[in-house]
Amino acid sequence: MPSVVVDRLTKTFKVPVREEGFVNSMKALVHREYRQVEAVKAVSFALEPGEVVGFLGPNGAGKTTTLKMLSGLLHPTAGDANVIGYRPWERDPEYLTRSALVMGNRNSLQWDLPVADSLDVRKAMYRIPDTDYRDRRARFTELLGVEDLLTKPVRNLSLGERMKVEILAALLPAPPVLFLDEPTLGLDLSMQKRIRSFVAEYAASEGATILLTSHYMADVTALCERVIVIHRGSILFDGGLAELGERFGGGKTISVTVAGTLPSLEAYGEVLEASAGKAVIEVAREDVASTAARLLADLDVQDLSIEDPPIEDVIERTFASGDEPDRSSEDAATS
Repeated sequence: MPSVVVDRLTKTFKVPVREEGFVNSMKALVHREYRQVEAVKAVSFALEPGEVVGFLGPNGAGKTTTLKMLSGLLHPTAGDANVIGYRPWERDPEYLTRSALVMGNRNSLQWDLPVADSLDVRKAMYRIPDTDYRDRRARFTELLGVEDLLTKPVRNLSLGERMKVEILAALLPAPPVLFLDEPTLGLDLSMQKRIRSFVAEYAASEGATILLTSHYMADVTALCERVIVIHRGSILFDGGLAELGERFGGGKTISVTVAGTLPSLEAYGEVLEASAGKAVIEVAREDVASTAARLLADLDVQDLSIEDPPIEDVIERTFASGDEPDRSSEDAATS
């Protein structure tokens, strides 16, 4: 059975509206107006045990709102969800020990206590058996490389160090479901790589289901075979990374290096870059083989490579598709 089942989950916020200026401020004290903001619109998906799934979208797309509903921090306006047999917003004490939400740049540990003491507090809160606590703390501490941080107060840690101990603390109860919201935000490349390796190791060893949001595509490509793309509260895509590239990636790029002067290549495809002896052209996927053969036959080619477009470009095109007007709706409105 799936670990997470989301069925038309919807969240609408009631937001106060006030015009600028002193007079309007006074009016708002007597008669406040509101508008409805639909942050998440009938979102549905399912996650299998052991899956690590990327949850992608621009700022304000509804990612964090969805994760907060699934972790029990927010009540939905409509729809339903089942996470390992629980309805999250009912906040069953057992569920709170079997799921975890880790948010980048958010602190959940005791600010003035040493890390080791904060971990002991977490042990008591979640009633983790002594043997399990010692084993997990030792294993996770080694995997994350934070042995020398245990005696430091949390307030003295750098952002990257704090993020690692936050993840360590969240996983002490060994939750089978983990929601990660920008876990590598603001971290340097070394820290990002360390956390990605740890998340992959945890998912593999514990069989945990992980839903990950990130603006760093390296996180997604390293950890996720499947991605869910959300934009303006609605899901645009749910499938494999390769399928995403085929659907929204446009063509492929051919990088070619020739001996001597670079001729005009407009006849082969759209020229994206051109310099002395080297060019990058974009061609339709179905024309890649024939175009490469033509280049090899027509030119003195020294090097040729074929690549998919960068995943960042694919995601950007996916978002752009969500901004396009619904033509069928427009036609219906004008007919």
